[in-house]
Amino acid sequence: MNAPKLDYALLAPILIILGGALIGVLVEAFLSKTRRAGVQLVISFVTLTAALVQVIRIRRSGSSGAAVLSVSIDAAGIFIQGTILVLSLVALLLIADTDNFTAQASAIPGSSQESVAIQAGKQQTEVFPLTLFAIAGMLLFPVATDLVTLFVALEMLSLPLYLMAGLSRRRRLLSQEAALKYFLLGAFSSAFFLMGSAFLYGYSGTLTLNGIASAIHTSGNNNVFLLIGIAFVSVGLLFKVGAVPFHNWTPDVYQGSPTPITGFMAACTKAAAFGATLRIFYVALDGAQWSWKPLISVIAVITMLFGAIAAWSQRDVKRMLAYSSIAHAGFILTAVVSLNSHALSGALFYFVVYGFATIGAFGIVTLVRDSSGEVGDVNRWIGLGKKAPLTASTYSLFLLSFGGIPLTAGFIGKFAVFSAAYESGNIYLTVAGVLSSAIAIFFYLRVVVMLFFQNPESDSVSVVIPSVMTRIAISICALATIILGLFPSLLLNAADSFALFTR
Repeated sequence: MNAPKLDYALLAPILIILGGALIGVLVEAFLSKTRRAGVQLVISFVTLTAALVQVIRIRRSGSSGAAVLSVSIDAAGIFIQGTILVLSLVALLLIADTDNFTAQASAIPGSSQESVAIQAGKQQTEVFPLTLFAIAGMLLFPVATDLVTLFVALEMLSLPLYLMAGLSRRRRLLSQEAALKYFLLGAFSSAFFLMGSAFLYGYSGTLTLNGIASAIHTSGNNNVFLLIGIAFVSVGLLFKVGAVPFHNWTPDVYQGSPTPITGFMAACTKAAAFGATLRIFYVALDGAQWSWKPLISVIAVITMLFGAIAAWSQRDVKRMLAYSSIAHAGFILTAVVSLNSHALSGALFYFVVYGFATIGAFGIVTLVRDSSGEVGDVNRWIGLGKKAPLTASTYSLFLLSFGGIPLTAGFIGKFAVFSAAYESGNIYLTVAGVLSSAIAIFFYLRVVVMLFFQNPESDSVSVVIPSVMTRIAISICALATIILGLFPSLLLNAADSFALFTR
């Protein structure tokens, strides 16, 4: 048996992230508590930057399209990896504000042990290596080309997120509840994915995506195994992207998690999960469109409409953004159903613009506080535009981008995926998308009206002065939303050239 040839340069981005995470673990074990936060932050930034540089080098070297073991470093995979790393760098600026994390995760909420830890100024700096481990899984997930590697990547990105969801400094019980729900439901979804992989193996005799595609085109095997496998694998993927009816974890986890982690999770996990979903359906299951297209189309329509309508009744800002993310999952699912290069390039563009707006919006949420911490009740944000016009204006910008208002990046993203759906003949998806976008615009505008056109209440909240890193993160997100809305060709042309999966 010949040993496989490994091109470590192609795997370098993932290996660099894993190396940085391991160094972070050693720092937690051997460095004094007072110095950990600064050192961990530097390690994380250097690691992410080095990985991003390596991704750029791979593209410039012309090595894209090569396969290494169970990984395909093709054009679309490189674009998604670069997107994840850029968004992670911005999200890390928010995570660097360790005031959002509990002083001691092992302490019972409200206990004397927790009070002592807070008074002692302890910091839960383990969040930095956990973030890097999650990013490593996110980088592997969209480029994996067999079902076992996909499952390993899924668990690698999920397990750190389960832990980080329970690390919020305030509302500790809500945070722990969010972590438990995320873990239990995530375990069920992983089991579905694994069972689906077993059925697909039983159908095709292989675990590789290309092998499954060949079996669909040439094999006369029992289609029951194929249908069950597609259904179960789809459950695992749809859970990670937060599509209806596998969305129930999203509002609770978004609300209970530390806000910087919520932003990181909403932006980067969605890009990684949709990247893997697109690869599976475009590469492995393209020949079985007759079996999954009708169901995924229905799920996309229901997800768009449900997310837009359910957001109307939300009083908590983070829950409102959670239902907004559900609607956006439906928008991107139209690219899955469309199955053409324009849809793929539109999805790649969407990952970027949605990610920046999401991180920026949750960054603003960390600034609106009262004496007990962040204020989630949107009714207490009334009149915020008169007290902090810049903060309210920036938040409104992100909401308008979510709503797809022209001259924002969100409008271009929606136009790209809806036009691709129309070109592929899925007119009903375009109609449903436009309708749900119109519904969503109203509740986004309702918040804007509350911010600027109503008088603040007597117990109105205040906006804290952000740290330098939080200020930089929000500024980057705002500039990206504006620039990509005014000059979309800067990214759309690149997305068109990267819209290719190697088969």
